[in-house]
Amino acid sequence: MKTRRYPFWLLLSALVFSSQLQAEEVPPVVTAPYLLPGAPTFDQSISQFREKFNVDNPTLMLSEFRAVDGRNEPANLTRAATKINEYLYASTALERGTLKIKSMQITWLPVQGPEQKAAKAKAQEYMTAFIRAFSPAMTVVQSTQKLQKLLTNGKNKPYYAETEGAIRYVVADNGEKGLTFAVEPIKLTLSEPLDENNK
Repeated sequence: MKTRRYPFWLLLSALVFSSQLQAEEVPPVVTAPYLLPGAPTFDQSISQFREKFNVDNPTLMLSEFRAVDGRNEPANLTRAATKINEYLYASTALERGTLKIKSMQITWLPVQGPEQKAAKAKAQEYMTAFIRAFSPAMTVVQSTQKLQKLLTNGKNKPYYAETEGAIRYVVADNGEKGLTFAVEPIKLTLSEPLDENNK
C-alpha cells in the first residue's frame, strides 16, 4: 500500500469506546479497544474484505485502501483509507504484517443544500453494507433496521458502542463535523469453564 495523506479528521479517527459487552455511552478518556495489546482481528485482510465487498455490492464500490501517515500509532497497527466521494470516506485499523482488520469505519461529512438527502442515503447504504459484510446472515431490511437503531441511540453522542454476538458497532456523531460508523470484532470469553461432558 502506498502512503497518502488524508484530511485531518482521518488522522483522528481512532474512536474511543468501551470494551464492555453491553450498549453504553463512553467517556472520551477510555482507550479504543482495538488499540490495546492483543485486540482481536476479523479473519480477513483488507484486500480480501474489499474484493468480496465489491462483488457483493456492485453499486457500492470501494477503491484501493492507502496507508495513512501515523507517526504516533502503536507499533502493531497500520491505518488505511479510501475516498468514496467528496463527503464519504472508508478507513480501517489493521494488524501490522497480516493487514487483518481490527476496525472498519465509514465517515460521512454532512453536505448542505439539495445534495444532502442523496448524500445521506448513500452513506447509509454503505453503512448497512458494512453490517452485512460482517454479519452475512442479515438481510437488507434487517441491516437497515439495525443501522437506524444504532444511529438513533448514538444521536448527538460523541461515542456510542453496542455489541451483538462477536461484533461491536460504534457510532461517533459529531454533528456538523461528521458521523463515523464502525464495525469491530470483540473477544468472547466463557463465563464458566467447559464441563468435561460437554467437550
